[in-house]
Amino acid sequence: MPLPSVSFEFFPPQSLEASFRLWDTVQVLAPLQPRFVSVTYGAGGTTRDLTREAVATLHKSSGLAVAAHLTCVDATRAETLAIARDFADAGVTDIVALRGDPPKGSDGFHPHPDGFASSVELIEALNDAGDFTIRVGAYPDKHPEAADTQADVTYLKRKFDAGASEALTQFFFEADTFFRFRDACEKAGIDRPIVPGILPIENWKGAARFARKCGTHIPAWVTDAFEKAERDGREDLLATAICAELCSDLIDGGVDSLHFYTLNRPELTRDVCHALGVTPNIDLRNVA
Repeated sequence: MPLPSVSFEFFPPQSLEASFRLWDTVQVLAPLQPRFVSVTYGAGGTTRDLTREAVATLHKSSGLAVAAHLTCVDATRAETLAIARDFADAGVTDIVALRGDPPKGSDGFHPHPDGFASSVELIEALNDAGDFTIRVGAYPDKHPEAADTQADVTYLKRKFDAGASEALTQFFFEADTFFRFRDACEKAGIDRPIVPGILPIENWKGAARFARKCGTHIPAWVTDAFEKAERDGREDLLATAICAELCSDLIDGGVDSLHFYTLNRPELTRDVCHALGVTPNIDLRNVA
């Protein structure tokens, strides 16, 4: 089985304890030589300043390529582009450009009167600036606000046409979900990289709740397996096995890059990577 390249997503810390956890996460996963690591925004842009601080610190201290999330929520165009310039001034020119989740308690996304109305507008502005490598989100399962799955494909194409170079998908539970989406994208004329997003399941109830929120289909067999594993105290073993098998199926289907949502808990992600043969002893940059 060919070795995939890997990348990791982190949360910005919101406390001293969380800062130590983030650094521990980086220390555990950095030896796997990721293509890049990304740092998220919270819902409604609530961690905007924390994201900037975490991105700058990681860029200076870790030696890793760092991508900063940037959203359209609760900010003017000028404010959003000023943040992007701050990233660039700090040496970070990789951006994950997203519309962003609305603030908690709101009835949906409402653009700032002077802000970007969509991720496409944000991507166009970043592309016009000319300084950035732009990644975007993609949805193998139907986005909760999309009319149907084809609408997600059409909108992803608009993002690429606006200047994005790569897409990172929402997580999913079965490889066929990704393959169907990839095939639909190819049929629509999309020829740029679409990287599967992988969620190692640290906590099944939390993962299921998040899946329902973002429209990810939960196969019955996954629910049954975790309910049985919880009774037997084997959740971590099951989570590692399910995630490793999913990644293996994706690689067998031609996927060469994987993006892991770590939740700043690195052990399961590390174990899955090791199961795939991605270990600190292998320099992925020199693998043929």
